[in-house]
Amino acid sequence: MTIPFIDLQAQRLRLDGKIEAAVQAAVVGGAWVMGPQVRQFEADLAAFGSARHALGCANGTDALALPLMAWGVGRGDAVFVPSFTFAATAEVVPWFDAEPVFIDVDAATYNMDPAHLEAAIEATIKEGRLKPRVVIAVDLFGQPADYPAIKAICDKYGLKLISDSAQGFGCTVDGERPLKWADITTTSFFPAKPLGCYGDGGAVLTNDDDLAQMIDSIRVHGKAVANDLKDRTFDHDPKYLNMRIGLNSRLDTIQAAVLIEKLNVFGQEIEWRNRIAARYNDLLAPHVARVPQTPKGNVSNWAQYTIEHPDRDGLAAHLKELGVPTAVYYPIPLHLQPAYEMYPRGPNGLPVTERLKDVVISLPMYSDLDEATQDKIVAAVAAYKG
Repeated sequence: MTIPFIDLQAQRLRLDGKIEAAVQAAVVGGAWVMGPQVRQFEADLAAFGSARHALGCANGTDALALPLMAWGVGRGDAVFVPSFTFAATAEVVPWFDAEPVFIDVDAATYNMDPAHLEAAIEATIKEGRLKPRVVIAVDLFGQPADYPAIKAICDKYGLKLISDSAQGFGCTVDGERPLKWADITTTSFFPAKPLGCYGDGGAVLTNDDDLAQMIDSIRVHGKAVANDLKDRTFDHDPKYLNMRIGLNSRLDTIQAAVLIEKLNVFGQEIEWRNRIAARYNDLLAPHVARVPQTPKGNVSNWAQYTIEHPDRDGLAAHLKELGVPTAVYYPIPLHLQPAYEMYPRGPNGLPVTERLKDVVISLPMYSDLDEATQDKIVAAVAAYKG
């Protein structure tokens, strides 16, 4: 029998009908877009994420676009992003005629290298063609970025900081959420994420009251919000007073209903994921080039369990024959992709990123992964002698 890469049905069965009941209640309630479950989930999410505000949206990509729109990022602006990440992180930047500047990653965490970031900011300023505006730090595979160091750089150069926690929502640095340092945290509820819904969805979290109102406006076609109505009289629904260009990026009520139930157990599931990852590390360390490590004080949500192997492709073919699925995140870094190869990159290239693309491979990881299945995966890896 093939082992699942991510077993989403195991979680559904463990929750014993709670998700089905929540979906049915949302269907019967009839408020299928931005209904009461959305408001409840936003309140629950804000509390979990140590934020004053959480706002649902249609997906994790829109979550990244919303703050860029709110800050007026546009032509002539530079947004600094890691190249070793999914396309969405950089994709939103050209939407607004700004340019992504690609940064190398740390060899230990696979997250943005603060030293290379600062060098790229300095090089951008010296060149003078682009104005540094925003840094998007990614919590890759669930591991938090080095927010204290990155925040210090942002403050030094007057840049906004986005925590792209599409993979890492729930991670912490010394017990603190990334939002302690970031202006905004974004996340995705794509089904394969550790906190995923049964379709698509996303959210932004912030402690900035004015920014929260602006994003609330933008996600609903630029509707009027409280700040817009201070000196106005408008007796109709404020969504029919359009104060700015916006999007249609709302979280469906049914997805919020699913997420309420999943968020209730999310903290416990992160603990399970950390136990599974620690066991993987102990068992696999003798058989691979590198197992993932979490810096002291950090907690990962282990969205992916990613090892390094010198014959990555041979190992993947071997494991496939034994019914063990794998994935490669990411075989082509963004700065080498046809859509992004014309954009600038930090000085001296991205050597760590270009090395990682040939050696990383991810193994099955989900909160319900049992030890017997994990032992089969480890045995299959250990058996490869290529």
